[in-house]
Amino acid sequence: MRELFRPRRMWRRQQELKSSYDVVIVGGGSHGLAAAYYLKRDHGIRNVAVLEQRYIGSGAAGRNTTILRSNYKTPEGARFYDQSVKLYEGLSQELEFNLLFSQCGHLTLAHSDRAMFVMANRAEVNRQLGIDSRLIYPEEIRRLAPAMRLDQGATFPVMGALYHPPGGIIRHDAVVWGFARGADRGGVELHQNTEVTGLERANGRVTAVRTNRGTIKAGVVLSCTAGWSSETCRMAGVSLPITTHILQACVTEPLKPLLDVVVVSSQMHVYISQTDRGEILLGAEIEPWTTYRMQGTLNFLQEVCRHTLELFPQLERVRILRSWAGLCDLTPDYSPILGATEVENFHVSAGWGTYGFKAAPIVGKTLAELVATNKTPELIAPFALERFYEDRLVSELAAAAVSH
Repeated sequence: MRELFRPRRMWRRQQELKSSYDVVIVGGGSHGLAAAYYLKRDHGIRNVAVLEQRYIGSGAAGRNTTILRSNYKTPEGARFYDQSVKLYEGLSQELEFNLLFSQCGHLTLAHSDRAMFVMANRAEVNRQLGIDSRLIYPEEIRRLAPAMRLDQGATFPVMGALYHPPGGIIRHDAVVWGFARGADRGGVELHQNTEVTGLERANGRVTAVRTNRGTIKAGVVLSCTAGWSSETCRMAGVSLPITTHILQACVTEPLKPLLDVVVVSSQMHVYISQTDRGEILLGAEIEPWTTYRMQGTLNFLQEVCRHTLELFPQLERVRILRSWAGLCDLTPDYSPILGATEVENFHVSAGWGTYGFKAAPIVGKTLAELVATNKTPELIAPFALERFYEDRLVSELAAAAVSH
């Protein structure tokens, strides 16, 4: 009888590494797992190994702030993230896993005439691409977020906001578990506590991946390692124009429903949402120094609390439960590096800064297509590595004024 009530495993027990795989994916986060899932679903490729140096979802996927949106500044960026949001909308049903997706809407506040101009410009770009995004004023903001302070006596009075109704939040660990389970059911092997220590090259290709559990031959290698991308790519002889910083966030004790929309202030460098558990999630800008040391700072807590209370003074006595830091890899134009490299069979998903989790489904789908067809999908062509050598930058700086 006890056997009947044993809970089902999320995925199979870890197996021994085989001597070779058609595809080896370095990184067991949302991008790597999504790529593995779509390789099997769309192209029937199942001889795939996902290598994770710790446990599944222990990196950026487990340290993000769950916000989804597609209201970016450039046509290339907005079009790309819009496809990702659309995939997210049907992902719970497809994976048969509750991802706790809430399209509660997304507000980017404007506190100056210049900010209002920028928001109007972004809204116009979005509308031309069929993305629901528009400029709204305090009266409508008050209806969407009645708890927020909007009087003119505030330190940073709110003049308006870019309102993006399809934006929202999703449970980040559920996304990871869902993709991992889906990939595993398709025959993909998930290898935790498997650290990549080197990549072997010959004749312009990666021939093998060295790990702490042995060396395996690989037909194609995908690097999906977020903040560690520079280190992984260096093993393949690929240089990336990336700097790595930490991003911090924190959550409060659970509260009754207070905020049913994501609130972002570019000028105050703060973003605020309420989780499915009732916690108020607070985040800020990346730290300005480069580091791989994922430790929180008192300065972050001081600044994020100060600006949060300027918008929501009623939270003054709410307790902070926990804070964390994750790695962000930034490119010069604040857009990702996605696709093929000069090494024939070595492809990357890197340079996401704070945007990576939003893009997980479409990254997986397009990388799977690249691997299966050896052709770069049109949607990701603007984000190729060679753009930095051909002066074809895709600048998302105006949409990256605060990290979310």
